[in-house]
Amino acid sequence: MAGPLAGVKVVEMGVWVAGPSCAAILADWGADVIKIEPPEGDPFRGLFAGLLDLPMNPPFELDNRGKRSVALDLEKDEARQIAQRLIDGADVFVSNMRPRVLAKYGFDYQAVAARNPRIIYCNVTGYGVESEDANRAAFDVGAFWSRAGLAASLTVGDNEPPQQRGGMGDHMTGANAAGAISAALYNREKTGKGQRLAVSLLRVGVYMMGWDANTVLRMGMPIVPYDRHHAVNPIINSFQDKNGKWFWLLLLQADRHWPDLLRALGAERLNDDPRFSSIPARLQYAPELVDELDKVINQKTLDEWAPIFDRENVWFAPVNTLMDVASDPLAKQSGAFVEVEAPDGKFRQVATPADFYGTPVEVRGWAPELGQNTEEVLLELGFDWDKIIALKEAGAIP
Repeated sequence: MAGPLAGVKVVEMGVWVAGPSCAAILADWGADVIKIEPPEGDPFRGLFAGLLDLPMNPPFELDNRGKRSVALDLEKDEARQIAQRLIDGADVFVSNMRPRVLAKYGFDYQAVAARNPRIIYCNVTGYGVESEDANRAAFDVGAFWSRAGLAASLTVGDNEPPQQRGGMGDHMTGANAAGAISAALYNREKTGKGQRLAVSLLRVGVYMMGWDANTVLRMGMPIVPYDRHHAVNPIINSFQDKNGKWFWLLLLQADRHWPDLLRALGAERLNDDPRFSSIPARLQYAPELVDELDKVINQKTLDEWAPIFDRENVWFAPVNTLMDVASDPLAKQSGAFVEVEAPDGKFRQVATPADFYGTPVEVRGWAPELGQNTEEVLLELGFDWDKIIALKEAGAIP
């Protein structure tokens, strides 16, 4: 298997998204990932079937591709012994099960490290393993979107908080966990020692809000959300073209780009308006400036503006829908998609967000069916078919 983590063995004991997405990234990077599931499966498997009555589950397929699934009833001693043998032979253990649940089954860090001191053990939690809410249930809409301040930071005035799209905080947390695991593996190469890691949805959320959060910490002042008519810099802002297509102007260096924008729009007259003569003035009269720019920008389509903006060094980006993204040649060229072999053909999926030019990755395969690899993995552990049948009869495996 190709990739920078080829030869690394990972055991995932995860459900839903944050933990499994971390393990899926590691699998994309070449690791051999075994996903331990209960006999009824990761509850994420049934999400689309339960909510939308669909025969497929694209989010689950993304966050579980390239893994092998082993179904174990951890209430049974025989099943716990199998899980322990898998973890004993692993380089990495990653789980977003609550710490008390892991301790109940004997998979807390102290127990695991006592048997496998080289293990890289990663807890993915909502609120952190050292907090008073370490065992509180937390989807990313709770710990990341709500508690970490993201929703409030995007809510202008008395409007309702915006809805979060599924998995956003989970994927950011999973990616951070994958990076932390890789760093710990590198450290183990130097020291021979494993270690425990912890990544939380809350902490990732606060880090994502780092500019605002650090300003609050440094200056003790609240950050008040604003709409496009009250932007601090009105020319790094969204605008709508003649056909209603939104795009973003990216003119962060306001004085540098102000003459370029006026030249592109043929609106040099605004340079003589005292309301817009400086950065502080443009902030003070932001609603008026946005209205003036709207009047001009609304006269052409983005396709018409694009060559003009490029010619005059006006930076911009379209506000794409995901349908737009799926057909955007630039997204394809950036490597945002990957073709994966499924049981019924080859399909495009979202790529994980890193390229390795010295050790190129190859996606290992489609997301497994529940327990698809149980017997295969047990045979690798040295079980014979008589023992496997006995495990089935005891209810340790389905």
